[in-house]
Order: sequence, then structure tokens, then C-alpha cells
Amino acid sequence: MRTEKRKKQRRLLIGTAAAVLAVLLLAGAVMIYLDTYYRADAEAAEAFETVREVPERELEGIGMLYGQGNEQTGLIFYPGAKVEESAYAPLMRELASRGVCCVLCRMPYRLAILKKNAADGVAELLPDVREWYIGGHSLGGVMAASYAADHPEAFSGVVLLASYTTDDLSDSGLKVLSVYGSEDGVLNAAAYEKNRENLPRDLTETVIAGGCHAGFGMYGPQKKDGVPSVPAAEQIRITADAILSLTGYGQNTEE
Repeated sequence: MRTEKRKKQRRLLIGTAAAVLAVLLLAGAVMIYLDTYYRADAEAAEAFETVREVPERELEGIGMLYGQGNEQTGLIFYPGAKVEESAYAPLMRELASRGVCCVLCRMPYRLAILKKNAADGVAELLPDVREWYIGGHSLGGVMAASYAADHPEAFSGVVLLASYTTDDLSDSGLKVLSVYGSEDGVLNAAAYEKNRENLPRDLTETVIAGGCHAGFGMYGPQKKDGVPSVPAAEQIRITADAILSLTGYGQNTEE
């Protein structure tokens, strides 16, 4: 009897140890995943020429503000999944230099899905901005569109960069811009088409010839992406033009 009892205790200990080890291994794998992300290419970002220097400052608990903060039009931007938010600084600076106040949100573990409500409180912090748009890249665009669907009265439109919306915006009254590159190898084309019915009929869709998924930011090549035939700087400028056209308030100051 004692021998059988000892065997049961041993099996219990082994099972418990195995379960603890499995949890530790899973936790370790999760931490490795969360700490693995695409880092901004600072050198490329610095080399990107904008029209002029723009003011930048931290919005505590939210992210970075590009612009004066009193422009007529503003854009709240959600970064793509596992991408360092500063990789989108060139796009934000380009827009801000042309009259659009931009708020680049900082996401926990660089995953917008963990903070869909990142836009909360932005309008209250910048009361001089009269009209707001919200958008994002890839998964960031999905989350931004979802936030807009929950708060349609707060925005004039939504900007989707290599993204789509799983929430119905077809009758929201919001203007929607969809931009993606012809060489995008990351955007799920099937999901994009499946969710097209969630977009309004007057959708503005821009396909950048030679553009890729990673070209909306400056963080280098992305796994499974296509090979671009246009530099990221050009893709960013084309994207800024499309966004400015949507808002109707940005000023092109290029000479």
C-alpha cells in the first residue's frame, strides 16, 4: 500500500512539475514574441526630406503630437502590429508640414489590439482642432476603424493603409480612404475583399504602383512582403497626398 501511495505521489509531483514547466515555457515564448518587433530605421527617417521642420511633443499616456496642435484638421494614427511607432514619424511629419495636426499613438507591446481606445481623450487635449480623422496601418487600421465605428460622431473620416474594417462603416456617414501597394505581400487580399461590404459606396481607393506593405513606414523589409519598385519616401509622399485630398484642408506647401 505504501509503495502504491508513493507511486501516486511521484506521478502527481511529475505531473505538477510538467505543468509548471509548460507554463514557464509558454510565458517565455510569449515574452520573446512581445519583445520581437520591427524597429524604426532612424537613419532612413532622418534622410527623409519633408517640406519643413514641424513641432513635435509628447502627449503623456497617448503618444507623439506632430504640428502646432491648433490646426483645423487632425489625424489620430494607430501603428501596424509589431512595428515601432516612430517608424511612422516621416508620414506624420509630412502631413503636419502641410497643415494636418497628427497624433501618433503608442501601443502596449506595439499591438493596437491591446489598446483600441488609444484615441480616448485626444480631442479634449487639443480643443482647437475642429475636425478629426482616424486611421492606421495594417492591424492598426482595423482597430482604428473599429474605434470609429463606436464613435462615428467624433470623426469625419477613416484612413486605412494596407488595411480593412471588420466593422460596418457603410452607413456611418464617414469618409473612408483605403491605400495599399500593388506589391503588398502581407495584406490578406481575401479578407480585404470579404470586408469591402463594410465600406461606404463612395470609398476612395488608391493603389500605389510598386508600393509594398512596409512602405508606409520606415522600418525596413517585412517578412512575406513583396519587393517594392518605389522607395518608401515616395510611397509616403503619395500616401500623404491621398490623405490630404480626403481631408480637403491640408495645404501643399511644396514649391
